[in-house]
Amino acid sequence: MKLYDKKQIDFKNIMFDNKALFWLLLPIIVEQLLNSFMGMVDTMMVSTVGSEAISAVSLVDSFNNLIIQIFSAMASGAAIICSQYLGSGNEKESNKAARQVVLTVAAISVGLTLICLAGRERLLQFIFGEVEAQVMNNCLVYFLITVLSYPFLALFSAGAAFFRAGGNSKFPMKVSVISNVLNIVGNAVFIYVLGWSVAGAALATLLSRIFCTVVIFYYLRKPKQVIVIRDYFKIRPDMPLIWKIMAIGVPSGIENGMFQFGKLAIQSTVSTMGTVAMAAQAMTNILENLNGVFGIGVGIGLMTVVGQCIGAGRKEEAKYYIVKLTGIAWVGILFSCLFVFAITKPVSWIAGMEPDAARMCFEMVTAITIVKPLVWVGSFVISYGLRAAGDVRFSMIVSTITMWCCRVALCIFLVKVYHFGPMAVWIGMFADWGIRAVIFSARFLSGKWLKNRVV
Repeated sequence: MKLYDKKQIDFKNIMFDNKALFWLLLPIIVEQLLNSFMGMVDTMMVSTVGSEAISAVSLVDSFNNLIIQIFSAMASGAAIICSQYLGSGNEKESNKAARQVVLTVAAISVGLTLICLAGRERLLQFIFGEVEAQVMNNCLVYFLITVLSYPFLALFSAGAAFFRAGGNSKFPMKVSVISNVLNIVGNAVFIYVLGWSVAGAALATLLSRIFCTVVIFYYLRKPKQVIVIRDYFKIRPDMPLIWKIMAIGVPSGIENGMFQFGKLAIQSTVSTMGTVAMAAQAMTNILENLNGVFGIGVGIGLMTVVGQCIGAGRKEEAKYYIVKLTGIAWVGILFSCLFVFAITKPVSWIAGMEPDAARMCFEMVTAITIVKPLVWVGSFVISYGLRAAGDVRFSMIVSTITMWCCRVALCIFLVKVYHFGPMAVWIGMFADWGIRAVIFSARFLSGKWLKNRVV
């Protein structure tokens, strides 16, 4: 099968010309970049308190990232449905779907917060097993405060997705930038001035998430937006529409959730290697997230583009954009990996990492720099396009199988049998990326992903 049929595309009247694509993608990429950069700065600030503090933050954040990914997937499901309605010219249904998303996300996030608060200590012990007493004490404090931010995190993810579905990615970027700056300032005050250590870092995160949620929903009330949400207390459940939203959001949530469950399983293995290995792995995770932000940003933008194309019935145009944006993402990932490789040693030095931890971190980043440009884009960016067309179950099944077989099983095997260090995490990751890249490329070429219908 051809990548796409040029004869069926009216290039003079395409939905997103180069200028429109640029202004859609740039704010998303900048937002993702600043989020990762601020996360790195956040980690560096906490690391000055000691290895126990950064280890605790790393452990809890590995669980928090699970929650973030689930909420992000639900928001992506909302963006897909809203984008397809907007592509078909049905703004009324798009707004109706958005209101149901707000209701659903709020209910799920509040319920999850209450569950985590009730079982806080037992949950952490179950996930991470036996860790050093001081690390666990810091974990309990950090987890208690960050759990309170879950509803705000969920609602902001959904609100930002509504703006992007309408083609406005600039506003969520601005809000996110201000929120991140407030987070860093809060860290400086709470950690260095007041001496609150991990509690200060958690409080800064909570306050910044409250801020961005309040701002995003204040502006969603304004009638000039493509999607307008107001009169929140008048929203009533529309179960057929909620099930339609969940049909997209749940498989995506399971897929993203399985990734994070896998990371938690791996984190439990790494936590047995001592605080040096944990600190090295924590910094490597931050740097790997940083070199992937360009590709993630392109993928998020691709969902809006493909969603609107599918909603308008322009299937060949959807293929064209997947091919085009996959190429753009590949170039961006290549340069991002080289940049992160160049700054790894300076960042390790500035963060005050112990020599052994810094050495291990550099070795892992070197391997990532070699492998990631080869297979990561095919593993992730193509699947964003497939999911935007409604092909979410296939992506969920493939990603879940490869994650557990490669990321988790291979990693644990290398650690338990051959006594590998944290590099085992990345060997499993590379295997997962490579297999997924082959499968998703074949799925795209087969055209079967176009047979699903969302709206």
